[in-house]
Amino acid sequence: MTDEDERALDDPVGRSLAGRHAHLARRRGRTATYREDVAAFSAVPADPGAEDWADLARLLGPGAVADMFSCPAVPPPGWEPVFGVDGRQMVWHGGGAPDLPHDGQDTGLVELGADSVPEMLDLVARTKPGPFRPRARELGTYLGVRVDGVLVAMAGERLRPPGWAEISAVCTAPEARGQGHAARLVGALAARIVARGERPFLHVIETNTGAIALYERLGFRTRKQVTFRGFRIP
Repeated sequence: MTDEDERALDDPVGRSLAGRHAHLARRRGRTATYREDVAAFSAVPADPGAEDWADLARLLGPGAVADMFSCPAVPPPGWEPVFGVDGRQMVWHGGGAPDLPHDGQDTGLVELGADSVPEMLDLVARTKPGPFRPRARELGTYLGVRVDGVLVAMAGERLRPPGWAEISAVCTAPEARGQGHAARLVGALAARIVARGERPFLHVIETNTGAIALYERLGFRTRKQVTFRGFRIP
């Protein structure tokens, strides 16, 4: 993987919306955003001008929050900052399939389909891993862990810039924590991504030191620091 290949990660939202997720995009001019029930993220070009910001404002509507993810571009005056959270972008390093916990298999994990969406939304509401919309599972593969038929942990794929797949929505119900579910899920997803010729990456909030330590044990390394930002459109 070259530096040129990694440049797709500098604009993961825009590159995903222009490629693998084009069918899930709404567009106006040079700006784009996901369909409202899929994801919250929006993208502008690397050199946005006044017309680009105006197009994004028209696309989202007055009073809406433009979730710019890790985009460093500064919107026009009057766009009220809503949130700014420090985080990091991490990529998996290695030449083959990542090391999986336990026996190296994803036995016991289930692929989550459309019929699992109500349970997925309930688990997200209880664990708050980050933004998750009703059609988020259409972004990629989602795996889960069930105990006595109840979904207690899950993780899935989100952004898909060329050559890459982001692992996201990693969450475990409070009553099922400490049993290695997150490690199994992330390891299994990473192995699947590598097997199809892509490379895993992920984003994590800087204060989530436990998750950072887990990802490092699974072979992920920090590529760069980022700030997740959102702005309210006038």
